[in-house]
Amino acid sequence: MNFYRNPESPITNWYRNRGYDFTITSSTAFDHKWIPERNYYDTISVIVDELFAAYLSRPNVRQPILTQYCDGRRVSCPDWMTQWGSKELGDQGYSPIEILRYFYGDDMYINTAEEISGIPASWPGYTLEEGSSGAKVKQMQEQLNVIAGAYPALPKITADGIYGPATEEAVKEFQSVFGLPATGKVDYPTWYKISEIYVGVSRIAELT
Repeated sequence: MNFYRNPESPITNWYRNRGYDFTITSSTAFDHKWIPERNYYDTISVIVDELFAAYLSRPNVRQPILTQYCDGRRVSCPDWMTQWGSKELGDQGYSPIEILRYFYGDDMYINTAEEISGIPASWPGYTLEEGSSGAKVKQMQEQLNVIAGAYPALPKITADGIYGPATEEAVKEFQSVFGLPATGKVDYPTWYKISEIYVGVSRIAELT
């Protein structure tokens, strides 16, 4: 979503002047339109999870980068990324950053946010798997145990900071229940899904 626009634009002012603290149009002319309860594809959900904390930047530019696109066939949009153009580049083996730089220049970068609001702790930066150990493993085990209290299908494990077979099996069960590939490894999407469910379960417990 393009949440930020030129602060002098009438679109931004329309929302800000009415007391809202955001700059979003919910119009396909300017942003991705949000439609409550609309259907979505599982493949898109997986990609969104993988890109959850990613953002674009340019050197010495502090404000968020506005990237716009069109389909590139029915609509022409010079200087913007095109859906079909990016697909064709992907088919040729271009990486995501190479596709972005093809359309927006070589000074475009993809970064990952170190902290995400509402999440107890950020991803450690590497996949946790059998043989891993340490504070991040223990934290993940503790969160899984809290989740298991609300989801009886999930086994409880010893939160000892050691990623053994029991932890691997618990992770597999979690992944199966919440629609993730059941690898038994805590990669980026799995870490944030565990955090997301943990926060939700914890808040329900507080309310009751």
